[in-house]
Amino acid sequence: MSGGPTAPRGPGEEPWGGVRPFSIKTKLGVLVVVSVLITTGLLMIAVRTETELRFITVFSMIATLLITQFVAHSLTAPLDEMNAVARSISHGDYTRRVRENRRDELGDLAQTINRMADDLEAQDRQRKELVANVSHELRTPIAGLRAVLENIVDGVSPADTETMRTALKQTERLGRLVETLLDLSRLDNGVVPLRKRRFEVWPYLSGVLKEANMAVPARAGIASGSGTHTRTDVHLHLDVSPPELTAHADPERIHQVVANLIDNAVKHSPPHGRVTVKARRGAQPESLELEVLDEGPGIPRSEWHRVFERFNRGDAGASKGPGSDGGTGLGLAIARWAVDLHGGRIGVAESARGCRILVTLPGETSVPS
Repeated sequence: MSGGPTAPRGPGEEPWGGVRPFSIKTKLGVLVVVSVLITTGLLMIAVRTETELRFITVFSMIATLLITQFVAHSLTAPLDEMNAVARSISHGDYTRRVRENRRDELGDLAQTINRMADDLEAQDRQRKELVANVSHELRTPIAGLRAVLENIVDGVSPADTETMRTALKQTERLGRLVETLLDLSRLDNGVVPLRKRRFEVWPYLSGVLKEANMAVPARAGIASGSGTHTRTDVHLHLDVSPPELTAHADPERIHQVVANLIDNAVKHSPPHGRVTVKARRGAQPESLELEVLDEGPGIPRSEWHRVFERFNRGDAGASKGPGSDGGTGLGLAIARWAVDLHGGRIGVAESARGCRILVTLPGETSVPS
């Protein structure tokens, strides 16, 4: 790991700060020098052998043109290849790449084009996954709501309180999914303001846990994916030290973080498991360290870097808690966004049992990005 940011390279410079030995400037300079030497050499031969000047001029021009043609071909051939690859990318083909077999400015350009193609290919894949995942998530509650309404219209089921409650649950699920997608849209557009203030941690987190517990009876049996779990057999425990701990952050955004972390931890907890939310004072004034620990199967170390990616639901074959329904894979991504908005850090930490998510908020010393 480097000790600091790498300074941008100037044209014709190597990463270590020296001049690139095969830069285009060097090649053009060599071309001029060789042309002058050839012309001078032929003139000297003409003087000594009394050869007519016009023959020497013709030979000099031919030799210079041949050398220039060779150098020009070495410069234009990769440009033609880059043009063909760029044209393919503009038509939606992100599979083609430019050969990176040069050590000059054109080699750097080839690497840049290939990185751009990689990024565009990844974005295109994410866009297709977004459409597929959102379509899948919307189809389930819509199908359930349609079935309930069709049964009422056809006279199969009466429009009693229980039937309408089922329809309401499906509608609530749709509402929560749309709200999550709106959060994702605001995330991408960067239009969510950060309203930081000082607040007491214990009563604040107590309220978040109380809301999570109160939401269970009203939403039991409904897939959450937006910060409200459906388990009634998991105990939530709060540990704040010292009790008078205060923090300086945006309470609404921190609510998103804690609620989504609790939701994820509860869904992956074993029957009658325990989810612990810890809060400690950080290194800076008004800074805060939050920790959410569950007793589930945990996350393999190889997957730690993918936990907070959008639509990442982990290994489909992994053992999960009885309340796990897959979710939308957006909750943890939104939690990471809210923490990044504060200039903090969030990640999976070592734990002897279950999964341990550690959140660090910098407090008053942070400057919102």
